[in-house]
Amino acid sequence: MTAHMRTISSATAIGVAGLTALALAVTPNAAVAQPPSITLGQIAPFTGAGAEFGEYYRDGVALGVQHINAATEEVLGGAIIGDHIAEDSATLPSPAIEAARSLVEVRGVPAIIGGWSSGVTVAVATSVTIPAEVLQISNGSTSPLISVLPEDRDADLLFRTTASDALQGVVAAQLAAGEIIDDYQFESAATIFINNPYGQGLSNAFAHSFQLRGGVVHAQVPHPEEVQPTYTSQIASALQDEPDMLFAASYPAHTATFLAEARDLFDQVAWQFVDGNRSDDVVEALGADTVEGVIGTAPGQDPSIPGFQQFSEQFMEEFGHDRIPPFTESAYDAAIVIGLAAVKAYADGHESADDITGPVLRDRLRDVANPPGQTILAGDYDSLVAGIEAIMAGEDVQYSGAAGPANFDDNGDVLTPIAIWQFQDGVSETLEIRSPDDIPEE
Repeated sequence: MTAHMRTISSATAIGVAGLTALALAVTPNAAVAQPPSITLGQIAPFTGAGAEFGEYYRDGVALGVQHINAATEEVLGGAIIGDHIAEDSATLPSPAIEAARSLVEVRGVPAIIGGWSSGVTVAVATSVTIPAEVLQISNGSTSPLISVLPEDRDADLLFRTTASDALQGVVAAQLAAGEIIDDYQFESAATIFINNPYGQGLSNAFAHSFQLRGGVVHAQVPHPEEVQPTYTSQIASALQDEPDMLFAASYPAHTATFLAEARDLFDQVAWQFVDGNRSDDVVEALGADTVEGVIGTAPGQDPSIPGFQQFSEQFMEEFGHDRIPPFTESAYDAAIVIGLAAVKAYADGHESADDITGPVLRDRLRDVANPPGQTILAGDYDSLVAGIEAIMAGEDVQYSGAAGPANFDDNGDVLTPIAIWQFQDGVSETLEIRSPDDIPEE
């Protein structure tokens, strides 16, 4: 077991002291046979450029496991998810591939949640999960490539519970072009981005949409995926034509270094951020004064929806966290929909965990997540119980998640809100939520 593997058994996932109100002690229905209990895998960035987020994503999944198991204990007499094993991706493709292989070949998982990095998700999908017919649901990979990944065209084994950056790029461009916030507008920009599917996709989506709005994009400059000691050459290229703003589509460890160099060596501090920069590490490295007032975008996290409200309250109470980074709520949603798909498989006659394979789960994801049907609301115990009873009775259900509706389209994508946020006094504050219905196509 690696230093960052976490195994959460069903025995500790339900009915122990300190659980949230959702996972109250339940009375199993002795008349119903024990359901199959699948093993759930996860890859998360416990080390590397995204290290500050890994524990949140692990705990988001763990809360989902607790909640689904508490409900299946009551309705079915046992837990539908047994072990939850979270492995370190190191925020890089090669370590993530090895971690995924261990989960698939050694632990026999039918489903993996993760990764956060789109580069990790694509590498794991093409090298491990799709060839092995294992379901992968990413909680935080936003690259548009994932929607059209050639290897998944026929397999349909790659899903995500957060929106594509085809949406975030448009909102970021609207923001930069002055369409959202009064007195916030730039005539020109350059982008610096991490050279993986996430950075490439977000930089391209922003640049295309910004140019459609009359903005000038002087340069789009990639930087290596592995953290470097300096990015002077990349910053020099991006700033060569003196853009009004630098659009940073990268991860915390990279961002902290290249923006310090932009400030200290080039006297450039006009920046616009994305979800990958919404980071305490960035604030700590650059200083709260430096990032004060910097505005960015990020998928998800609409604090007004009931699913997020219930999830956030229980998540912080259960694990003692004082914040919820982007994509934590979508990690929870991924765990819930996998658990519901496993319940649906059981209702359909798959009575052994060995029979609940990746394709079996895949074929039932849309059945339990998409309309029409009785709504199962994130974080609501009674709703989960009623939904599982409905599944066992052969009735339709749909899951309304902490990140928004988990309505998977033909590409395995969902639509979630895009937040406009700003650093204020060293912390990120949400300024506005843009509904998917209000976001233009480009």
